[in-house]
Amino acid sequence: MTELIPMELRDGVALLTLNRPDKLNALSYALIDRLMQRLDAIEVDDAIRAVILTGAGERAFSAGADIAEFSGSVAHGADHAVRDFVRRGQTMTARLESFSKPVIAAVNGLAYGGGCEITEAVHLAVASERARFAKPEIKLAMPPTFGGTQRLPRLAGRKRALELLLTGEPFSPDHALAIGLVNRVVPHGDLLSAADALARQIIRHPPGAVAAVITAATRGLNLSIDEGLLVERAQFAMLAGREELSRGLAEWRSRPRDAAQTG
Repeated sequence: MTELIPMELRDGVALLTLNRPDKLNALSYALIDRLMQRLDAIEVDDAIRAVILTGAGERAFSAGADIAEFSGSVAHGADHAVRDFVRRGQTMTARLESFSKPVIAAVNGLAYGGGCEITEAVHLAVASERARFAKPEIKLAMPPTFGGTQRLPRLAGRKRALELLLTGEPFSPDHALAIGLVNRVVPHGDLLSAADALARQIIRHPPGAVAAVITAATRGLNLSIDEGLLVERAQFAMLAGREELSRGLAEWRSRPRDAAQTG
């Protein structure tokens, strides 16, 4: 049986691949469930410090939901569709968003619907020059259901997001960069190496500090500034007595004066 989410380990970085290339890596229920299993295992493996998520083949990161499977759930009524499809997809994107280790999407092709929502949810994203994005759910007479109506406006702003959500028209990687959906656009052949280099810039820092930044930024985004500052304070307090912070401060103090001033 074909592995839906193959995993390759590269010196502390796990490369996960959405592996249904004949279906443009559509997000079947089984694929989503397998991705969640992979994330559960990675989270408790201290040897893995970061995750890169990409798509198999040359055409797609993920073209979105498996429409045939989703249609079957809809045919059984709203309760089935919400349970099988909406909750599963929202749980997946929430897991990616709140994951304690950095998750970087390497968008190698089409990122439509649920594929775009994964890109919205992960911490960082690098796009190939061949990538294309779209929010096409409106063309199916429905809104996005994996968090796209909530995360995209927070990234792009309400009016820019609504234009994409209400027209369903595809947009380029350069536009995705301009609205904050991706961090950078690179030549197609450089995609995985660029994502890997970004991951390694992050994992050179202590894991506790990385997790604290992710948690504070992710949780605080949807809170008032005062509530967000409390989250930030709590994340610092968790680190204050730990060896990695003491070591970091000691190393900083031991630097030559000019280096310490410039960071």
